[in-house]
Amino acid sequence: MENAIEIKGLNKTYKAQGKAPAKVALSDVDLEIPKGSIFGLLGPNGAGKSTIINIMSGTVFKTSGSVKIWGNDIDKDIRTAKTAIGIVPQEINQDWFFTPKETLDLQAGYYGVPKKERRTMDILRMVQLEDKADAYTRMLSGGMRRRLMIAKAMVHNPPILVLDEPTAGVDIELRRQLWDNVRALNKQGVTIVLTTHYLEEAEELCDKIAIINHGKIITSADKEDLLGQLENKEIRFRLDRTIDTIPAALERAGAQKEGRRTIMVRYSPSEQTVGEFIEAIQADGYGISDISTDESDLEDVFLQLTSSAS
Repeated sequence: MENAIEIKGLNKTYKAQGKAPAKVALSDVDLEIPKGSIFGLLGPNGAGKSTIINIMSGTVFKTSGSVKIWGNDIDKDIRTAKTAIGIVPQEINQDWFFTPKETLDLQAGYYGVPKKERRTMDILRMVQLEDKADAYTRMLSGGMRRRLMIAKAMVHNPPILVLDEPTAGVDIELRRQLWDNVRALNKQGVTIVLTTHYLEEAEELCDKIAIINHGKIITSADKEDLLGQLENKEIRFRLDRTIDTIPAALERAGAQKEGRRTIMVRYSPSEQTVGEFIEAIQADGYGISDISTDESDLEDVFLQLTSSAS
């Protein structure tokens, strides 16, 4: 088994209610999430991310298609499938009068984990809450409560952890602490599925990314391959002397002067190469003293793909 999660032809249509018409939330979704990966599921609000998670968790029934979690088909063995996955929802849901230790013991009981097999203190240590084991949950900071949510999802030792907007509304320092927790879990062999609106977060953490829009998967690829899909890039050439005229080949590509000695070109890697620009500059008798590029980031790719699919 190479994939932690396999989704094929998944559809979900919510029935009409009152005057509201039926709504298609998912349309022929195919996803393969490899074991041991940190997989990002990105998309605008209402794109279908939460519907996929809710179907995997068993809280929403699919219209058609198949979902396998750790090799278990949710139609044939939902109980085993659900024990292979831990889900951390976006909303913090805690009993404020329980301690973290009591919270994890209670959650483990829900999953039928025998007392002698519970790893309460190990899990609290893993999320850096060992020293707060006996404090009331209501006394924890927002970041500690987030980490406790992750701990709750790990009590039954699932091989897959789904994080739904885990850093929504938290500050930068806390966000990076949570990133460290995610990386540590992944190094222990846990497959991570991450939904997030913070594209910086996905770019920092994920090695594979799928983008969903209007209930359809637009693309699913390795992060580096996805970044390589960007059609428009910028490159700047600083020349060895003042520019009299822009070389004709660069001018046809829409090059612009920036200051006395710099030329900036926006180009499509699928149509033009940097080597062609260099040859054109040297053919006009200029030397190149420096070359700099603006690296494409996930936000550029995301905006390009979602706007073209709208």
